Amino acid sequence: MSGTGAITLRTERPILRKPEIDDFEAYARLMASPRSAGMGGPFDLRAAWGMFCHDVALWQLFGHGALMIALAESGECVGQVGINHGPPFPEKELGWFVYEGHEGRGYATEAALALRDWAFSTLKLPSLVSYIAPGNAASVAVAERLGARLDPAAPRTVP
Repeated sequence: MSGTGAITLRTERPILRKPEIDDFEAYARLMASPRSAGMGGPFDLRAAWGMFCHDVALWQLFGHGALMIALAESGECVGQVGINHGPPFPEKELGWFVYEGHEGRGYATEAALALRDWAFSTLKLPSLVSYIAPGNAASVAVAERLGARLDPAAPRTVP
């Protein structure tokens, strides 16, 4: 399935919108930090740029991809939610992160619920997985709020 571009979803607090070039600086900062270890980081600028472009390109290639989590009241971008796919992902993955200082406010859960529901209703996906690094209690809690369950036999991402 190929698509034509990113969608916009509105939730109670954030708006989920397509990534824009102005989002890259904060994205690259997160990817260069120790917080990206669960995704294989920290990453240098070149790798972060490749990942950012991957997130955008998924919309054209598969009809889904990443959306930035922007606060409806201020427009401030506080993180990202997305459906990942392609060679590094054996299954379609629902992933999320929030930037430092915005954790613990429910933004990841609210955004992931909205994108998950859109993917099931619009794309008719039968399932989604979330690859979570061991010890990432915050992401485990988000996954549990989404109704996910641990599948120890699930295939893992390609290194």
